[in-house]
Amino acid sequence: MLLTRKSASGAMPQSRLARGLQGALAKTMDRRAFLRRSGVTLGAGAVASQLPFNMIGEAQAKADAVKVEVKRTVCTHCSVGCAIDAVVENGVWVRQEPVFDSPLNLGAHCAKGASIREHGILHDSHRLKSPVKLEGGKWKKISWEQAYDEISKKLLEIRNDKEKGGPDALFVVGSSKHNNEQAYLLRKWVSLWGSNNCDHQARICHSTTVAGVAQTWGYGAMTNSYNDEQNSKSLFFLGSNAAEAHPVSMLHTLHAKENGCKVIVADPRYTRTAAKADIYVRFRSGSDVPLLFGVLHHIFKNGWEDKEYIRTRVYGMDEVKKEVMAKWTPDKVTEATGCSEAEIANVAKTLAENRPGFIIWAMGQTQHTNANAIVRASNILMLSLGNVGRSGGGCNIYRGHDNVQGATDIGPNPDTLPGYYPVAVPGSWAHWSRVWNVDPKFIADRYAPGMQGKPGMTVSRWIDGVTEKNEAIDQGPNLRAIFFWGHAPNSQSRGLEMLEAMKKLDLMVVLDPYPSASAAMFAKVRKDGAYLLPIATQLETEGSATASNRSLQWREKVIDPVFESRTDHMVMYQLAQKLGFADQLVGKKDGKQNIRLVKAKAGMEEPSMEDTLREINRGAWTIGYTGQSPERIQAHMRNMHVFDVKTLRARGGRDAKTGYDLTGDYFGLPWPCYGNAALKHPGSPNLYDNSKHMMDGGGNFRALFGVEKDGVNLLAEDGSHPKGADITTGHPQFDHVLLKKLGWWDELTDAEKAEAEGKTWANDLSGGIQRVAMKHGNHPFGNAKARAIVWNFPDGIPQHREPLYSPRPDLVEKYPTHDDVKVLWRLPTMFKSVQQKAVADKMHEKFPLILTSGRLVEYEGGGEETRSNPWLAELQQDNFVEINPKAAADRGIRNGEYVWVSSPNGAKLKVKAQVTERVGPDTCFIPFHFSGWWQGEDMLPYYPEGAAPIVRGEAVNTATTYGYDRVTMMQETKTTLCNVAKA
Repeated sequence: MLLTRKSASGAMPQSRLARGLQGALAKTMDRRAFLRRSGVTLGAGAVASQLPFNMIGEAQAKADAVKVEVKRTVCTHCSVGCAIDAVVENGVWVRQEPVFDSPLNLGAHCAKGASIREHGILHDSHRLKSPVKLEGGKWKKISWEQAYDEISKKLLEIRNDKEKGGPDALFVVGSSKHNNEQAYLLRKWVSLWGSNNCDHQARICHSTTVAGVAQTWGYGAMTNSYNDEQNSKSLFFLGSNAAEAHPVSMLHTLHAKENGCKVIVADPRYTRTAAKADIYVRFRSGSDVPLLFGVLHHIFKNGWEDKEYIRTRVYGMDEVKKEVMAKWTPDKVTEATGCSEAEIANVAKTLAENRPGFIIWAMGQTQHTNANAIVRASNILMLSLGNVGRSGGGCNIYRGHDNVQGATDIGPNPDTLPGYYPVAVPGSWAHWSRVWNVDPKFIADRYAPGMQGKPGMTVSRWIDGVTEKNEAIDQGPNLRAIFFWGHAPNSQSRGLEMLEAMKKLDLMVVLDPYPSASAAMFAKVRKDGAYLLPIATQLETEGSATASNRSLQWREKVIDPVFESRTDHMVMYQLAQKLGFADQLVGKKDGKQNIRLVKAKAGMEEPSMEDTLREINRGAWTIGYTGQSPERIQAHMRNMHVFDVKTLRARGGRDAKTGYDLTGDYFGLPWPCYGNAALKHPGSPNLYDNSKHMMDGGGNFRALFGVEKDGVNLLAEDGSHPKGADITTGHPQFDHVLLKKLGWWDELTDAEKAEAEGKTWANDLSGGIQRVAMKHGNHPFGNAKARAIVWNFPDGIPQHREPLYSPRPDLVEKYPTHDDVKVLWRLPTMFKSVQQKAVADKMHEKFPLILTSGRLVEYEGGGEETRSNPWLAELQQDNFVEINPKAAADRGIRNGEYVWVSSPNGAKLKVKAQVTERVGPDTCFIPFHFSGWWQGEDMLPYYPEGAAPIVRGEAVNTATTYGYDRVTMMQETKTTLCNVAKA
């Protein structure tokens, strides 16, 4: 499919001069060398006189045939969703351009996006090139068939072990790099295996976001878009260094600033984002709740809250106000955060005087033991100002990986099926069994007794699933096998203990384009028991990905899978064949098959990605993944130019290929896109926006928690509703009963009635209930108030709780963490016992500096693929610790010297010192993208030959300590303790 202008070489014959220069000059010659050697500054005659004889030949009628194609894809790094046009000549990816018409990246690339073609380069590639197994301490090349045979045999041995095995002995770590269809298939794959022990990167990056935001107002996602920041008057970055983590998003931020928007950054570090701010506030890492409630104190004190908005759309704000005014007075805020009263008051005044506004966060908020409270405090702050549910205001939550949003929505979560249908609710299984065309009894029989409805372990705790005493875990066996299906283990905390867990595994399988840190870690302590399977990148397959703003984009396959790599979904299907559930994976039963098998590499079959998306469309009603058919989102990709860069709405236009009318659609049909594709819901650019009609992308807060609590109304008050709604007050979610009470039942077709009887808006496969509700302008999921207070979390009102390893024992006494929990996500989890021991052992004296971590612009995630890219590797060749000049001087450390960073878990990291005032005297920072060194040792010998990353360094998470969020099991990587000494 040609999406942009053809290359000139494909449109017309080349001149002999051009062909001759191609033969004489190196393909990699830069512009300056080309000008120098070609002499193009001379006259044309002089150029001709300088040509080698072999370049002067007989006139030719036409050039040799060159097949030139332009494939439109999406960057595979962060979640902005930058579109790329890849130019492919005769199957070889020769160059790329950012898509200038993209409303998301506006024709821009960051360093990572600009160098993404390196994935498809064959020479000097650091990718896995063939399957290998660890045998006798060496990585040995094997065939795919041998790998499948040996892996499946071992898995079945473990499954059939009656004493120490079973389906729950396997843990599958999925990937936020999978496209939507692959992430969805993997959750189905694990369900058909018979376990809920699966997870992916969202657990350790934004699980606290999903939980905290969803429990406040209904959906656990970014409320608006990067683009909508251009309609904002204030942007409050708390826990986001977007300039490095999401560089292209800063285009929208800077455009907003040009329009007069005030930019505020609060961060323990003076980041590149802070350098663009109007106001910068440095605060102590881990004191986010005091900071937020300190701002809220000044808002309430001055009467700046939006009282009418709160009355009609928010539950519990009065109780929050009482607590904030009593508990978070300016002196208490200063004591906890280190910020002056004037600084906090200035932030509050700026937000109040510049509405609408956003609070923006990423992992700086989410990776704490108290992160669910931090997230909810952020929500409450925005609700107090009336900023949520309108253009230019809300909670813009920057997700990390390119499809971490989609993988969370419909992928391998341990507690939910696709679309956040809870595994603990039998109706979820009944619903998806119908969608999958699989006998529900087949699935139930695959599970160990009593385990189908029990949420699985989390990726943050798989280590303990292996090493914990068996009697202490809430499942039959300990974990004995693990699949790292596109996951970097160095992105997880407690690296020392992970190595100990690897020693005890029966089987580790890494499925990845690169070996990842897991290969070297495993080979360091084991002689056998591991397999590495080469997987195609997302540039070597097709499928959809969901950007942070909830827009779906379709990637075309740029090139065929290189080396011996295979696509993720091909491997899923082929392993399912070995394990006995291949038919169920593609929905083959009773003469029907949901997902076609299509011919792929070497004539092998793999599930169709388009059909997989269609199956998702048939089932994910809860979050509106039902209207984004392959045809609609592909039409959007071909016609990016018709979408407005501020509103994301198509001004008009008709797709030349299909005739589809794009008018009124929002780019990428951001979920929820309710109903089926034929209904043509335009998508929801800004969640909960009741200034628009439901069929115009409008909405309201979700009725997820009942209609009243202790006699207090939980539904929206009279007059609060989407524009044009027939029901002009709060109401519960729609189901067959409500439709009948309203007299709207007969607006369903006979076929819809048959399907909708006994159903709700979330499991009516006909879509009729949603269609009729929206026809009347009402939201299918009801119309309720956002909750400032929750009753299904340990803390109803967000509380500050000190980190487990706090530098302030005096504050630990005032703000202690939670009590230990005997069973949480199947495992015993420690809180207070760890914190109290740290204080008793005087860890704050032995390790007096706070250690925090974060991103660099050059690398992504665990860094294995980006550190294997020569263009990026050149930019940042060493891992380092940022240390303040005072802390460095006190330790005799000079800039650029090697130092040892030690932590309470006993680890020591050898990194270079970067002496800088970016961090305060009490704080150190290490980026988390590195691996390949282990406490001073280069792990190069432990990688498969030719597959080690170019840049290797210490993983900061070797030194991070125990600590998890009480609700989601998010790991603590932003606040622990360390010391630094000269190496």
